[in-house]
Amino acid sequence: MNDEQRKWIYWAIPIAIVIAAAAALYYGRTRQAEPQPQVAETSEPTPAVEQPVQHPLETEAPAEPLPSLSESDPLVQQSLLDSFGRSLEQFLIPKDIVRNTVATIDNLPRKKLPVQRLPVQPTPGELVVNNDGDVTLSAANYARYEPAVKLLQSVDAAQAAQLYRRFYPLFQQAYADLGYPDGYFNDRLVEVIDHLLAAPEIEGPIRLTQPSVFYEFADPSLEERSAGQKLLVRIGPKNAAIVKAKLRELRAAITAGEQPFEPQTPENEQD
Repeated sequence: MNDEQRKWIYWAIPIAIVIAAAAALYYGRTRQAEPQPQVAETSEPTPAVEQPVQHPLETEAPAEPLPSLSESDPLVQQSLLDSFGRSLEQFLIPKDIVRNTVATIDNLPRKKLPVQRLPVQPTPGELVVNNDGDVTLSAANYARYEPAVKLLQSVDAAQAAQLYRRFYPLFQQAYADLGYPDGYFNDRLVEVIDHLLAAPEIEGPIRLTQPSVFYEFADPSLEERSAGQKLLVRIGPKNAAIVKAKLRELRAAITAGEQPFEPQTPENEQD
């Protein structure tokens, strides 16, 4: 991974969550906390064994035939802009939107994300730290994530779910093409949402360490978490609360109101 990719990967991830969660439901700069090298488009997919569907999605035949997955970008892009407004253009990469959205969702619970598959553009911003004896993550970083968080907050879950059901075949095909021919994408989406909802909520200072060029979380229990959960720590408690609230709404809209299981875990202490 080159320096430019290292520079923008971590602020790009929250926007990817916005696009990955919102777009899926719509249709069916330096020295970061941890460098994420490029990984394969699929990351150790489960062997092709048919699994029972856990969260069946009620769908109906579209009034008009859907485009093929390879030709779906114009319709997806225009529909997203119609829903979110022109401000989305500064974030969205209008190429392989559905495929990249599915790949991003599938990899959020893993340690690394494939940066070449993020469906978003880079945006300016560098990691800011406080160094008063202990190095901690500065609250000034949280404002960098606010445009993406506000975009997610504006999503109408009911409308999103209706469109998701209509266009679900595109997401299902992309999931099968990713390496899960017998998988069910809606189950994976619900599983990922539940994983993100289980991210720890930390109100106090977040200590960092710098073993080499890049910063890492000083608390090993944070550093070992998935890319998606570390993101929700990194964006700050206020932004994380907004994201989690919207994820609960989106989950309810695609699971007939079923409530997610959220284990009660103590907040991670920063020694």
